[in-house]
Amino acid sequence: MTETAPLGNATRPPLHEQRTPPRRTPPPRPRTLVGVLRGLLRAGRPKQWVKNVLVVAAPAAAGRLFDPHALPRLALVFALFTACAAAVYLINDARDVEADRAHPAKRHRPIAAGQVPVPVAYAVGGALAVLTPAAAAQLTSPSVAALLAAYVGMQLAYCVSLKHVLVVDLAVVTTGFLMRAAAGGLALGIPLSRWFLITTGFGALFMVSAKRYSEAVQMAGNAGATRALLTEYTTGYLRFVWQLAAGVAVLGYCLWALEDHHGPHGGLLPWRQLSVVAFILAILRYAVFADRGTAGEPEEVVLRDRALALIALTWLAMYGLAVARW
Repeated sequence: MTETAPLGNATRPPLHEQRTPPRRTPPPRPRTLVGVLRGLLRAGRPKQWVKNVLVVAAPAAAGRLFDPHALPRLALVFALFTACAAAVYLINDARDVEADRAHPAKRHRPIAAGQVPVPVAYAVGGALAVLTPAAAAQLTSPSVAALLAAYVGMQLAYCVSLKHVLVVDLAVVTTGFLMRAAAGGLALGIPLSRWFLITTGFGALFMVSAKRYSEAVQMAGNAGATRALLTEYTTGYLRFVWQLAAGVAVLGYCLWALEDHHGPHGGLLPWRQLSVVAFILAILRYAVFADRGTAGEPEEVVLRDRALALIALTWLAMYGLAVARW
């Protein structure tokens, strides 16, 4: 005798054919002026502003950081560079809004999430890009204004096309760090040592290429999901770049530390020369994370690793003693 299914299940489809009702996306919250302003602030990426502290590098190295008018001028240059960087971030995110909305993490950015309308992002970014160099021409020096204008132009070209060009993308990002370091010296009229520029430039290239290498390692087989150009680079090539940059940065720093800085060191110990040890240790420690493929944002690497932070503080103390001639 054949058993029949219960009447209540006669019309129910098999489990593999049952479908759950689609989830409805909640309607976007109405925008308010306060919400848009908060979104604009977030879109300016405040966490990235720490990079602009590089404007104090040249004055600190020259022992001019605590001159009577140095700190106000450097604070102004820091603010101007921050405004320029925010302009670039806003325009970049407005251009990439559709791609960001398809990305699991970037879709939460204010412009991609709809918190800031795309036309508003373009308008504010464009205004900052034009007005900030103009304000620098009035408030600082023509050289600083020209540097800021060149920075904005270069970064916008990067957003439009240069980020898709092999090697050039690394050079542009590195040059942005170098411009920050040079801006402080230009603002105070400090001559920039060639070894200082070489050390800063290749140190920045070391961190930039280490970050790219880490992204390539972590997104192996799916690199295009985060940065399309990663599909063009090989991990072997990026490893070669950060290793080469680390070596040149160490060589440049050694030559800078051994350079004649206005006569004998005059302190208890040759702190400037001894700081080479701390600098090399910092490079070697950072290279540990680069080699593992976990070297993301430089500030995050330094803050999460106590040993690296301690080495950095030791280097800072030794160089400070050298500048103060103690």
